[in-house]
Amino acid sequence: MSTPKKHALNRRTLRQLCVPQPAEYHHNVYVVLLKPAAKRLRLVRAANPGRDPAKPCVYVGMTGLLPEARFANHQRGIKAAAVVTRYGVRLMPELYAHLNPMPFAAAVQMEQDLAADLRRAGYTVTGGH
Repeated sequence: MSTPKKHALNRRTLRQLCVPQPAEYHHNVYVVLLKPAAKRLRLVRAANPGRDPAKPCVYVGMTGLLPEARFANHQRGIKAAAVVTRYGVRLMPELYAHLNPMPFAAAVQMEQDLAADLRRAGYTVTGGH
């Protein structure tokens, strides 16, 4: 009989320790570093006329998952952008971690804004729809 109380106590303690976030704040934007070969794709070059050759090629996306889980799905080909499956190297949290989490509508807009900001900074950007 003490076992159910022990589990209930652990869950209650866990709930008290967790930082409360509104339920709608579970979307994230993320940036994936792509291999240099992605810069040679015709569509990528056409979408980035002002790119700086010294800066890397990146993919910008948004997800309701944690960015790490979403990147793992890309690598496995699950609902994946082909450019990330083929050329994805790693996440670049230094470019997006300070923005997350957020509501869905904010994430949709932030994905576009982040892609535009990175393009202006000279990055070769894919995604960011």
